[in-house]
Amino acid sequence: MQERLGALTPARLKGVRRGIEKESLRAQPDGQLAPTPHPAALGSALTHPHITTDFSESQLELITGVHTDVEACLAELTRIHQYTYRVLAEAGDERLWVSSMPCRLPTDETIPIGRYGSSNVGRAKSVYRMGLSHRYGRRMQTISGIHYNWSLPEVSSEQYFALIRNFRRHAFLLLYLFGASPALCGSFVAGRQHELLPLGEGTMHMPYGTSLRMGRLGYQSEAQASLAVSYNSLDGYAASLQDALTRPWPAYEAIGIRNLGGDYNQLATTLLQIENEFYGTIRPKRVIFPGERPLHALRERGVEYVEVRLMDLDPFETIGINASTIRLLDVFLLHCLLADSPPDTRDEIAELAHNQHLTAARGREPGLRLLRGGREVGLTDWGGELLEAFEPIAAALDAAHGVGHHAEAVRAAKKALADPAILPSARVLEATRAHGDSFLGFVSARSEATRAALLALPFSAEQQAEFERMTQASIQAQKQIEAADTLPFEVYREEYVSPSRLGFRKHWIDAPSTPLSQPAAL
Repeated sequence: MQERLGALTPARLKGVRRGIEKESLRAQPDGQLAPTPHPAALGSALTHPHITTDFSESQLELITGVHTDVEACLAELTRIHQYTYRVLAEAGDERLWVSSMPCRLPTDETIPIGRYGSSNVGRAKSVYRMGLSHRYGRRMQTISGIHYNWSLPEVSSEQYFALIRNFRRHAFLLLYLFGASPALCGSFVAGRQHELLPLGEGTMHMPYGTSLRMGRLGYQSEAQASLAVSYNSLDGYAASLQDALTRPWPAYEAIGIRNLGGDYNQLATTLLQIENEFYGTIRPKRVIFPGERPLHALRERGVEYVEVRLMDLDPFETIGINASTIRLLDVFLLHCLLADSPPDTRDEIAELAHNQHLTAARGREPGLRLLRGGREVGLTDWGGELLEAFEPIAAALDAAHGVGHHAEAVRAAKKALADPAILPSARVLEATRAHGDSFLGFVSARSEATRAALLALPFSAEQQAEFERMTQASIQAQKQIEAADTLPFEVYREEYVSPSRLGFRKHWIDAPSTPLSQPAAL
C-alpha cells in the first residue's frame, strides 16, 4: 500500500471530489410527522438542483454540488438548510427531524408518498414509491440518512470495485464510529417483531446499539436477501443487477402493476423495480443522460464515483455531519482504494452481512467479536488495525493540503474506539435518558435547537434572491417537461423498464449530461 500511496501526487490527493445528499423528515413541534405537501416556495421536487424529496412528501432531501474543498461543501449544505428553514418558518413552525430514525408516524397507509407532477417521469417517480410502499411498507422508507458521493481523479472502474469490496469489509468501523440511531419511537415498530428493549414510555432501544437504521429493522427485504451480489467486476455486478431487474418475483406479481381501479401499484413485478431499489452500504455510480437507465450508464462509460450510504444523521451537528467526519471518510475511502482487495466470495458476503447487523445492534458491547475469514476477531482490535493503517494516508493528505486536519480526524477516531462513551450512539442514549427516557423528547429538543441556530445565522439578500431564482426556474422547468410529454404513461413505463434499456446503446445517449438530481433519475 505504501508504494501505491507514494504514487499519488499532491495534485491528485487535492482532487478528491465530494458531494452530500441529506434526507430529513419534516416534523411538527410535538414530534408528529408533518402531513403538509412539499412547500411550494422550495420549488419543484422534480427539477430543483438542491432541494427535493426522498420517499415521502414529508421527507426533504438537500443536495450539494460537487466540491474539492470540505469546508465549501459544508458551507453550501448550510446555505441550503438556511433557505429551507426560512421557507418553513414563513409557512408555520415545522422543523427538520435531526435523527435518522423517524418521528412519531401515523398509520402506514397515511404516510404521504412523494408527488412530482403530471409528467411521465414525475408520475413514474411516484409509482416507484408506491411500489416501495407495497413491498416494504412506508414506515421503513421514512428512515433518513446522509449519502456521501466521492471520487478521485484517474481511478478506473476496476479500482473502484476494489475500493467497494474493501469498504464492505471494513464498514463496521464507520457504523461503530458514526452510528447515531440506537433508539427509536415505538410507533416505528408497532405491530412488528423486534429485539428492542423498552426505555421509558414510547421509546425502544438497544443498550449497545450503534445504528438501528443499518440493522435488521432498517432497509431490509426478504427478496433482496436472496441476492448475493458480487463486486469483483463491473460485468459481474451488472449481471447480478440485471438479473434482479428482470427476474419475476411471485410476491410482487401477486401485487400486480395496477389495482382493480386502474391505479398503479408499482413500476414492475420483478425483484427490483429499478436500480435504486437495491439497498447497499455503498454503490458504484455514474452521472446519467436524460432518460438513461443507471445500469446502462455504468456499462457504457464505467464507474465515475461511489455513493456511501451508511452514514446516520448526527443529531448533535447542526447540518447532520461535520468536517472531521468527512475527513475521516476521505481517509477511509483512500485506504479502501489503496489496500489489497482480494475477490469476494459467497461465504465472505454472508460474513459481511453478519458483521453489519451485529455492529448495528451491539457494536459498543464490551468484547464484541466479528467474523473475518471464518475466524472471530475483536471489533476494537480490528478497528485499531485499520486506524493504524490510516495514519500514513492522513499524513499524505495533510501534506498535500498544508494542514493537519486529517491526522486530527484519525486521532479522534482512535480516542472514540478506546472510549465508546463518547460515540454519537452512546451520547444519544445518554441524552434520551436525560429527557425522561424519551426519544421523541430528546430529538424534538435537538430539532428545535437546530432550527433556532440555522435561522440565527446571517443570510444575505443576495443568497435569498438566488434561492428564489432557483425556485422559479425549477417550477418553470417542470412545466416545460410536462408540456413536452407525448407518450401515454403506460407506453413510457413499459419502455423505461424494458430489459433492452439496461445495456445497449441508444440514439438518446448522445444528449448532454445532467446532474443526478435532475428528472433523469427515478
